[in-house]
Amino acid sequence: MKAFIYLFAITVLATSCASHKNIAQASTVAASVTADGSSFEKAIFIKETNEGSGVDAEYAWIRDKYPGSKVNGQALMNHNNRPYDVIHITTAASTKTDVYFDISNFYGKF
Repeated sequence: MKAFIYLFAITVLATSCASHKNIAQASTVAASVTADGSSFEKAIFIKETNEGSGVDAEYAWIRDKYPGSKVNGQALMNHNNRPYDVIHITTAASTKTDVYFDISNFYGKF
């Protein structure tokens, strides 16, 4: 019985340490990556599940984050086996920039 309690205590301790480590790592990753649309790594993930509403969500995001901007073009790109829309805009301050959207959730779904 004493051995069972000892083994149980070790299992609980090991499990709780492993869980805490995973939570700490996940928090660090989430805190260090800001999805601002400035690159593939910081692409805005579009949650929509079909192309119509997905594209609408991209343009709504641009209108919200870059009011008064003008869309100059768009490119479909593949990065690390994921599809991305890269939308070329000119901001209201006349700065040209690209905005990256991860479209893997809706790409090819009508």
